[in-house]
Amino acid sequence: MKNEVKISPSILSADFSKLGEEIISLEKSGADMIHVDVMDGHFVPNLTIGPPVIKALKKHSSILFDVHLMISPVHKYIEAYSDAGADIITIHPEATNNLNKSILKIKELNKKVGISLNPETKIDVILEFLEKIDLVLIMSVNPGFGGQKFMPEVLSKVKELKKIQSEKKLNFDIEIDGGINFENSKKAIEAGVNILVSGTTIFKSNNGDIKKNIELLKSK
Repeated sequence: MKNEVKISPSILSADFSKLGEEIISLEKSGADMIHVDVMDGHFVPNLTIGPPVIKALKKHSSILFDVHLMISPVHKYIEAYSDAGADIITIHPEATNNLNKSILKIKELNKKVGISLNPETKIDVILEFLEKIDLVLIMSVNPGFGGQKFMPEVLSKVKELKKIQSEKKLNFDIEIDGGINFENSKKAIEAGVNILVSGTTIFKSNNGDIKKNIELLKSK
C-alpha cells in the first residue's frame, strides 16, 4: 500500500522556450518526478515532443521521467522513448493491438509500466494486467490539451481501483492527471490517488511560486 503523495509536474504547462531551466527549477522545488505528455496529433488532437527533446531534457535532471505516450500505434515507439530516458512508460490500451505484448516490451527494457485509462475507459480492460504493472494513470480530462476542467466522476474509478488493489494485495501506484488543483487534489488523495499530475496549478498559481504550489498539493 502506498500512502505518500508524490507530485509529477506536467511540463505541458511549462515555458517551452526554457524547458531545461524549468526542469531544474521543478527538481529544486521538490517535484518527485517529471511528467512528460507525448502526443502525436492522431491518437489525441495535439502535437507535443518526441524522443530527442526528452533525451536533451534528461541531462538536466536526476529525478524520474514519467512519460505518458498518447500515440498510436504505440508499440513500435516504446524502445525509442526508453532509449531517450523515460523511467516510467505509460500507454493506453486503445493504442496497441496487444496490450500484454507492449507491457512485456516495457519490462524487457527495465522500465516501469504504466497503463492510462481515459474517462470513458472501464477498469475491466486492465484487470488481468494489474499484477504486471507499476502504475495506473486515471485521466480526469479527455487527453489532448492542458488547462481543462477536472471531471469528478472519475474518482469512483479511483475508489474501485483502490478496493481491488487492497483485496488482491497488489502494489501499483494510482496517478491522476487532468485539471488537478488545490481543492480537487484532496478529494483525489482521499479516493486513493498517490501521484498527482499537475501543470497549470504548479506553474501558474501563486504568481508561479513552484515550490509553494508543490508543497500545497502535497499537504493533505
